[in-house]
Amino acid sequence: MAKLRVLIVDDSAVVRQTLSEIIASDPQLEVMATASDPFFAAQRIAEEVPDVITLDVEMPRMDGLTFLRKIMSQHPIPVVIISSLTEQGTITGMKALELGAVEIITKPQMNTRQFIEESRIKICDAIKAASYARVRRHKIAVEPHHVGPKYSADAILPAAHPNTSMIKTTELVVAVGASTGGTEALTVFLKQMPVDCPGIVIVQHMPEKFTTSFANRLNEVCAITVKEASNNDAVLRGQALIAPGNFHVLLKRSGAKYYVETREGPLVNRHRPSVDVLFRSTARYAGANAIGVIMTGMGDDGAKGLREMKDAGARTIAQDEQSCVVFGMPKEAIKLGAADKIVPLDQIAPEVLRLAKS
Repeated sequence: MAKLRVLIVDDSAVVRQTLSEIIASDPQLEVMATASDPFFAAQRIAEEVPDVITLDVEMPRMDGLTFLRKIMSQHPIPVVIISSLTEQGTITGMKALELGAVEIITKPQMNTRQFIEESRIKICDAIKAASYARVRRHKIAVEPHHVGPKYSADAILPAAHPNTSMIKTTELVVAVGASTGGTEALTVFLKQMPVDCPGIVIVQHMPEKFTTSFANRLNEVCAITVKEASNNDAVLRGQALIAPGNFHVLLKRSGAKYYVETREGPLVNRHRPSVDVLFRSTARYAGANAIGVIMTGMGDDGAKGLREMKDAGARTIAQDEQSCVVFGMPKEAIKLGAADKIVPLDQIAPEVLRLAKS
């Protein structure tokens, strides 16, 4: 099976070398070439078109956003943004997503063995996910490749007893999970929500600090309040809480009130935050008082959790294949029989509101 060919574009020789080593460690990936700036990258693309490009946003001669804009308007190629964790960098990274980048990953740093290993998992998985994105003209079938242990939600929260039931309350909670393509999908979903909608808790696979910028941007364009979740934040009507990057978020309950807990821990389904962790905690503490939604994304994070929510009495929705950027997570949930409804992206919010009233 042909390997996915990756073009690395970064002005730092150290970063190019580090990324080359990370990518080369995965048997399904190969480094087609490296380039120190977009001009050299354009020359290499003219000779051979890569399957995926990793792109820095701050470079000499031409910045990454300008280069991305040219790629997407002339010859769309899946692009993974690899950026530093700075306030300006996160704003630029969010703009890159608006211009068509598929994923954002933080630059690897040589801090600890665990950090290096997690960076390797995230970068390689992001490249593979990008190869499936609909911006590509041709797809290469890639078999799943497991790097290191793949922890389930058990690593954070044990499964609830199957006979556990929650007392019905007047408040509903909407739990939402998304990954590749999720920034656009969540924007569509949340912009349709009225100010009296049920409280919403979201896991979007995204690095830390980027979730702050993402939440702030959504808060500006939505009628409801959108914020990055903090530990012990209450789940309120007319508000959406987005899990902070690099932290799992769990739904908890005190009496009839719901709140969230942010927690460190291992990668679950190769992600932190993990959709499965949110969905499992929602099944345990909300039961039939919840609605679960799984959106576009690569892999299977959230599929088992959505099934647990359904088994606990929650109503569940999966985004349909046609409207997904990557039909991975919803597909796996549907295969498990976890979805009551399969609907297009623009119909998810109306369906949630209909279920909330019924």
